[in-house]
Amino acid sequence: MFGIIVGTHGIFSSELVQSCEMICGKKDYVKAVTFVQGESTEKIAEKYQTAIKELGNPEKVLFLNDLRGGSPYNAACRLVKNNPKYGIVTGVNLPMLISMVYEDDADIKTLIEKAIFGGSEGMYPATYETLNAPEEILEGDE
Repeated sequence: MFGIIVGTHGIFSSELVQSCEMICGKKDYVKAVTFVQGESTEKIAEKYQTAIKELGNPEKVLFLNDLRGGSPYNAACRLVKNNPKYGIVTGVNLPMLISMVYEDDADIKTLIEKAIFGGSEGMYPATYETLNAPEEILEGDE
């Protein structure tokens, strides 16, 4: 199996993981790492390393971060630069995380692609017009 580490600014990561657990149940291969104001990138990298140990040192680790270029992302980059079986996806959202907790043990590039797909599939625009549009009549229904 692979490990998933959700790393974000503030407690967003903890809340995402908790929300995912409400829907999917607790997953032993998912950890949240928070970044609080005043912490250094080195401190976050240490938290990531601790989380990896708590996950049982999985061969592959996927970091799901909130912002590219933010401290949680920069700290993850330090670890990914040293391990070809680690990867990062930014823009983490609940649909992305849910899609990943049901994923199988693919290579890291495939896991990244599936995370991006899961996150984008969870996005849906709704407007006054779309919510009030008449439903299409299916062929054969009357």
